[in-house]
Amino acid sequence: MSEQSFDLVIIGAGPGGYVCAFRAAQLGLKVALVDKRATLGGTCLNVGCIPSKALLHSSEHFAFAKTHAAAHGIKIGSVDLDLPTFLKRKDEVVAKNVGGLALLAKARKVAVLTGEASFTSPTSLSVKGEKETTTVTAKNFVIATGSAPVELPFMKFDGKTVVSSDQAIAFDAVPKKLVVVGGGAIGLELGSVWGRLGADVTVVEFLPKIIATYDDDIVRNFTRILVKQGLKIETGAKVTGFAKGVLTAEREGKVLEFPADKVLVAVGRRPYTDNLGLDKAGVELDEKKRVKVDNHLRTSAKNIWAIGDVVAGPMLAHKAEEDGVAVAEWIAGKHGHVNWDLVPAIVYTHPEVASVGLGEDAAKAKGLAVNVGKFNFAANGRAIAADATDGYVKIVADAKTDKILGAQILGANAGELISEVVTHMEYGGSAEDLGRTIHAHPTMSEAIKEAGLAVSKSAIHGM
Repeated sequence: MSEQSFDLVIIGAGPGGYVCAFRAAQLGLKVALVDKRATLGGTCLNVGCIPSKALLHSSEHFAFAKTHAAAHGIKIGSVDLDLPTFLKRKDEVVAKNVGGLALLAKARKVAVLTGEASFTSPTSLSVKGEKETTTVTAKNFVIATGSAPVELPFMKFDGKTVVSSDQAIAFDAVPKKLVVVGGGAIGLELGSVWGRLGADVTVVEFLPKIIATYDDDIVRNFTRILVKQGLKIETGAKVTGFAKGVLTAEREGKVLEFPADKVLVAVGRRPYTDNLGLDKAGVELDEKKRVKVDNHLRTSAKNIWAIGDVVAGPMLAHKAEEDGVAVAEWIAGKHGHVNWDLVPAIVYTHPEVASVGLGEDAAKAKGLAVNVGKFNFAANGRAIAADATDGYVKIVADAKTDKILGAQILGANAGELISEVVTHMEYGGSAEDLGRTIHAHPTMSEAIKEAGLAVSKSAIHGM
């Protein structure tokens, strides 16, 4: 058994963990990064964000070739799917990303330890690798172990028919009938991928609407677009089981049946705190088995911190990254900063849906007086040229001060466009600030400007 000592050890090499490690190394700390995977990047880069986006991108090309190319004067002929090559490209994208991280870790002199980590005391870890177990001691630790898919107790994952997103990025054949349990981002994205490739996809959601945190008007229009694309959306349906190729659910006392050769369960994720020996380190969990932290992400053990999906807050990679940077800076005696009120959320379907801050419905539920500005992409020159007229931008501002409270966007590249609103909100900007900022023409971003102007009924190109 070998032993190593560091200033900081981070458990988990996902977006939160590796970013924390790189920032800490920049600040002069001796850092180790521990992960059970042989490659860095965690769920996000290996089986989550990155591979799913590669599949979404490739499937959008396939859908364009089959259904839209002719309208653009492009004659292709027969369009066939080569699934092995389709999946191979996804794997190549993953390999390039994780390989890049390995090079960055080496360049920053971050030690990478592969194995299962478990606390043996508040200042030491046991890292069990394939060949040996290493004892690691440090002045500070960061728990960045991420999350795992939630499993339905009456419908366990078998990895073949009832699957999580981990398996749904690598089906060896296009399912004939795919039922997606859960109408959130993960379910809708992977449902879209396989639907574009020819699967008959049904999304079954327990709540009255899909992407439940978004405004009703956004969801209503988004649902219409998905249905037009071929997805079947069943809301208000409680799944009860799966047997003999049929998923059953109940709605208003009626039994619903959905034939399926694959069932993707995407009902959420749980913090991954299994087998970490937290009791030996004096680290407490809350009622949802998340690591309890203060407003500087410090746990009940003063030298141990926690970030990302294992603590309260949105389970999003970019939130974990900001947590990681802030913690590294706090540990190094610097002034870290995270504005948890301004974490954008994105659904990477086509079109995309993105949000930040308060939506109109949430603001009104809080009793806030607001003014709302909307601008349709159908009135945007670049959107018309790009055949991307579905959706609109919606800006929510305080009725008295005009301060932007939030935004929601349904449209192509919404995930890119939302960043501008986040920037204005970071300094407390107003809808007028947004509307008076010069935007290049012709661009999709002009819809952001126009929506900002629409808050005061001043949109130039709006009705």
